[in-house]
Amino acid sequence: MSTPAFFSGTGRRKTAIARVRLLPGEGEIVVNGRSLDEHFGNAVNEAEVRMPFRVTGTEGRFNAMIKVEGGGVTGQAGAIRHGIARALLEVDPEANRLPLRQAGLLTRDPRMKERKKYGLKRARKAPQYTKR
Repeated sequence: MSTPAFFSGTGRRKTAIARVRLLPGEGEIVVNGRSLDEHFGNAVNEAEVRMPFRVTGTEGRFNAMIKVEGGGVTGQAGAIRHGIARALLEVDPEANRLPLRQAGLLTRDPRMKERKKYGLKRARKAPQYTKR
């Protein structure tokens, strides 16, 4: 069996979805055609996004081409991290599953925004009570 040209993984967090492709390279991360710093600026910690590479010891071995849509800055960063972890699982399942699982990178974060309820201002905030 031949080695594929790239390894892919889909990451999700809140309403953000990231499609990640890992190609053999020197550790460059490109998000929506821009570098990681250009896409997120100073809003997100770069070490947080690169965590799956650090945990598995594959820093500098793969370039990541990422398409991310939906959500905000934190949600997109979490989705990218989840997608990279899933793609690394495709690279070498036996070696990478345990460290990624122990770091909690393979579990999709289920927390979502709670819906607004009628009669309330937000999901749980009630209008101010007036006695008279």
